[in-house]
Amino acid sequence: MTETAAGIEMQAALSTETLVSDILATIDREREREIVARRFGLFDRKETLEQIGEMLGITRERVRQLEKSVVTRLRTSAEQGNLPHITDFQAKLVEQLKQSGNVARVSTLTAAIVKDASKVEQARTAFLSKLCPELIVISEDDHFYYSVAIKAVYEEKALKAAVATITDTIKQLGEPETIETIAEKAKIDDPKQAEALASTSKHLATLNGRWGLIKWPMVNPKNIRDKIYVILKEHGKHLHFNEIADAIKASEFKRKDVTTQAIHNELIKDKRFVLIGRGIYALKEWGYAKGTVADIITEVLKKANEPLHRDEIVKRVLESRYVKETTILLNLQGKSQFKRVAKATYELADAE
Repeated sequence: MTETAAGIEMQAALSTETLVSDILATIDREREREIVARRFGLFDRKETLEQIGEMLGITRERVRQLEKSVVTRLRTSAEQGNLPHITDFQAKLVEQLKQSGNVARVSTLTAAIVKDASKVEQARTAFLSKLCPELIVISEDDHFYYSVAIKAVYEEKALKAAVATITDTIKQLGEPETIETIAEKAKIDDPKQAEALASTSKHLATLNGRWGLIKWPMVNPKNIRDKIYVILKEHGKHLHFNEIADAIKASEFKRKDVTTQAIHNELIKDKRFVLIGRGIYALKEWGYAKGTVADIITEVLKKANEPLHRDEIVKRVLESRYVKETTILLNLQGKSQFKRVAKATYELADAE
């Protein structure tokens, strides 16, 4: 077994709590240990500069200065090979990152290396990554998730530029696409690398194997109505509300604990959906319009601007309504707005 492999095996046996505790023990001053532990949330929730400053009786600016100073010293020690466990931990992360496209969100990375990817475990992964000389850490902000990348592959500026290229490509495509299509358009050779980059952005989301802007319901449905829209769009055809409910429960949505009644209520309220049969709904964007069967017959005859045989009327109505042929014929024969002008041939009663 190689020395590196042995180190990784030893690392696997150590908890992140042990790693962090041993590294903190190299900090001489207790106040500095306290600041780092609380700022990164290494044992409990993260605390603000103000909260720590108030507890220690110093200004928030002084807390910030001390935090920066300690982390810089620790990273320098790591570069010199004087920080416990960090070389082995770094090897483990680099191995995982290479499998994941050279960059990954801290949450994803943590889930890959520990059993319980809790908030504290994620905080420890982020902290330890920050000390690794071969890694860069992208801090969380309005645009990016907390992420880690292999420094030999990406500097921070280049990584963010690559993500911006992917985002611009998706905007130009105008609809969700597979990562293979996006990578090709963005001129990125490896789709896995493109997906890894996309995963770091707070402006992008993925669902059912396609990526898009987070504001697009097809990749980031925010409510029941959006989920219904995604289901109908994915199926590409009309569905009964019971079928929609079953599809949502079997989907990849984060929350899918919805009732059939709630789905039916949302279908009625949202203008994107059109009732085209008994409990059967389709998307308005497919060319369907709201209205009764009689309304649809009226629209068919208006567009024709001439009398039509009943078979032709039935054919055209069935293009926009999922009803029985007998229902169409009963409306045609029983409603006063339709007039028979020849054998099995009808026009609007008020047609000139």
